[in-house]
Amino acid sequence: QNKSQGLSFVRIHAPWQVLSREAEFLKIKMPTKKMYEITEEKGILKTLNEIWCKLTEPLQPQVPRQENTKMKNLSYPFSREKIYLYNIKDKDTFFDNATRSRIVREILKRTSTKARNSMGIGTLIANNVYDAAYPLHDGEYEGQNGDMNERKLLYQEWARYGVFYKFQPIDLIRKYFGEKIGLYFAWLGLYTEFLIPSSVVGIIVFLYGCITVESDIPSKEMCDQRNAFTMCPLCDKFCDYWNLSSACATARASHLFDNPATVFFSIFMALWATMFLEQWKRLQMRLSYFWDLTGLEEEEVILFGFGFFQEHPRPEYETKLLQKKLKSKNITTENLNEVRCSLLFSFNGKEKLTWSDRMPGYAANFGLILFMIMLTFSAVFGVIVYRITTAAALSFSTNETTRSNVRVTVTATAVILNLVVVLILDEIYGAVAKWLTEIEIPKTEKTFEERLILKAFLLKFVNSYASIFYVAFFKGRFVGRPGHYVYVFEGYRMEECAPGGCLMELCIQLSIIMLGKQLIQNNLFEIGIPKLKKLLRKLKDERTELKEMDTNQSKDPQQWDLDYILEPFTGLTPEYMEMIIQFGFVTLFVASFPLAPLFALLNNVIEVRLDAKKFVTELRRPDTVRAKDIGIWYNILSCIGKLSVIINAFVIAVTSDFIPRLMYQYAYSQNGTMHGFINHTLSYFNVSQLKAGTQPENSLFAQEVSFCRFKDYREPPWSPHQYEFSKQYWAVLSARLAFVILFQNLVMFLSVLVDWMIPDIPKDISEQIKKEKTLLVDFFLKEEHEKLKLIESFIARDKRKRRSGTKRKRTRAASFSQCPRSPKGSFTSFSSQHTVV
Repeated sequence: QNKSQGLSFVRIHAPWQVLSREAEFLKIKMPTKKMYEITEEKGILKTLNEIWCKLTEPLQPQVPRQENTKMKNLSYPFSREKIYLYNIKDKDTFFDNATRSRIVREILKRTSTKARNSMGIGTLIANNVYDAAYPLHDGEYEGQNGDMNERKLLYQEWARYGVFYKFQPIDLIRKYFGEKIGLYFAWLGLYTEFLIPSSVVGIIVFLYGCITVESDIPSKEMCDQRNAFTMCPLCDKFCDYWNLSSACATARASHLFDNPATVFFSIFMALWATMFLEQWKRLQMRLSYFWDLTGLEEEEVILFGFGFFQEHPRPEYETKLLQKKLKSKNITTENLNEVRCSLLFSFNGKEKLTWSDRMPGYAANFGLILFMIMLTFSAVFGVIVYRITTAAALSFSTNETTRSNVRVTVTATAVILNLVVVLILDEIYGAVAKWLTEIEIPKTEKTFEERLILKAFLLKFVNSYASIFYVAFFKGRFVGRPGHYVYVFEGYRMEECAPGGCLMELCIQLSIIMLGKQLIQNNLFEIGIPKLKKLLRKLKDERTELKEMDTNQSKDPQQWDLDYILEPFTGLTPEYMEMIIQFGFVTLFVASFPLAPLFALLNNVIEVRLDAKKFVTELRRPDTVRAKDIGIWYNILSCIGKLSVIINAFVIAVTSDFIPRLMYQYAYSQNGTMHGFINHTLSYFNVSQLKAGTQPENSLFAQEVSFCRFKDYREPPWSPHQYEFSKQYWAVLSARLAFVILFQNLVMFLSVLVDWMIPDIPKDISEQIKKEKTLLVDFFLKEEHEKLKLIESFIARDKRKRRSGTKRKRTRAASFSQCPRSPKGSFTSFSSQHTVV
């Protein structure tokens, strides 16, 4: 279709000869005539499975299913020589739309272009010869016409918020979008399902904290105004002495998250992460079996080994290689085209980019990634400075309400400021990671994607968790003590933790960043930006159409016009990235925020339908890509799972009061209870030893103060070693480190045990794969035997005709007699020669 404004569309069709040739070339598995029965589970597992199917029947999407789920077609890589093996009822429908579009894309990727002396449609798009290349959607997803297509079915049963309670039609997703996208939604669905039990346990842990807050002795002691704990000033000169009972609300709130149930929940979540990854491996293997992806890796190795197939280099790699060749030789204008043409055949030879060619890119990567990480740390430090200076400024206020709410005001505004910084840097880092990967010049798309994922994950991981790491492990550790505080900028004291500890602030920091990223970045950005881009494309297209109205007044827009308005598909990296970062929030610091799995679950229920709607209605149809796993993302998930064990061990040991409470109850308490714990954790300071100019001015405190208290384990003023760390400090520190080692080894052992107990491949799938291989051999032998008998019958008939002396023209069947006979008397097929592609 040619438009008057210069935009032209070319629709490419692939006839049967091309499809069958390329299907053989790409080793695409297709169903044969042979069907076999799938072995079902027996005993109690079968009964439980039947009960589960009946209970979940209302939750199943209303999509066409296989008529006989107990039977499966035996699949085998397509071969034109063995075309009699396949169940070909109609050549037009034997290859589905996804397979046809994949074959066309592979041809376009490998075809040389004479005009530009380059190879593949990707090069032409990069050089702006073509604007885009995309498979067409099956039709409109909504409309008055009664024609049902797979896109409309996906929209009605999957891509609407009204069906959020239903399971996903994974097989239909795979059929329409391909295996790679099908695996993403299968992974996302399993992750969301696994969040249900962790959410329930998290709610129970939170409720346990709510129920036991009234009976928590340390909180009651802190809130009891009869315990006159006079605390040292929170800032120099302008801050007064204060009673610990004024921090009662903070102490009670801290108990909601800092209680013995938190330790259990941390162990539970570590095992939960291991079980999730194990279950995913099993589901992945099950899907590989039913989607005929088993043996995919071996087939690709064979193809690569014999040189039949190789992933084509990226256009940028080709350009860089051409520039290298032009520089290395004295190329004139006359032989420039010759060099370009010879370049097309050099990728399997010696021509390639060396370390010296890539060194500038690697150096830029190292330097810029280091700079970006330092930029993140600088942003965190900037927020710290903001908190310190704002707290000092508010302390100068003459308003009593302002002074009493300094900590709440500073914490809330600083967390919101930090969230804004994280969101801005996230967008910058995504673009920077892509640019850094491009200047590395990876050879293939797969290498490009893996390197992009690693860079983007590293930068976004540091950006998302830097401030949380600071609050968890550094805040309040370098404050000093009264009379010897640590200062920044020669006048501002380093910030301290709240009287109830830093765990409550860690919880606030984690919850706001997690919820803010999910609400703003994952949902508003994901909905708003594609809709805005689509609107701009549509307005631009409408202006073009108005100019063409005279010639095409009655013409309805074609599917390629409708799809062109849609946003191009840019890959699954952003979708995986937001879920992986969320997985980190759910596992890494879950000891401080047991409700994290619940908020992740609520987000993911929306996220599944949001992504579904985006793929069905907002994006052009992606090219179908064959994949048997989720690739490097699994390794990242596994690393986060292992890291979460270590981090949660340190959060419980260092950030929370779990170890000091345990030590006090069993080592220092007179009666084995928690009575006296608050007094035990507070040290004394002689106010006469405060530095000049730091004492409170115009103190309004009700009584004269000789000694003030501060939270630390230090020797009292009357001790010979005043203000040095006490024996209790070293005992608690030793207990903390011992707990980290014990917790880490225990949880790691349990994780390995769970990993060992749960096989990666389900037993029934393992048996089916073995059965399929045996059946395939038997099927081949049977078909070859029947073919041999047929050939021999034709030859015998031909011999009888010769003996009878009849002289007639040979029939087509008699041509089998031309087959050469082997020494043992067998015959080889007339079509056994390999077809050159």
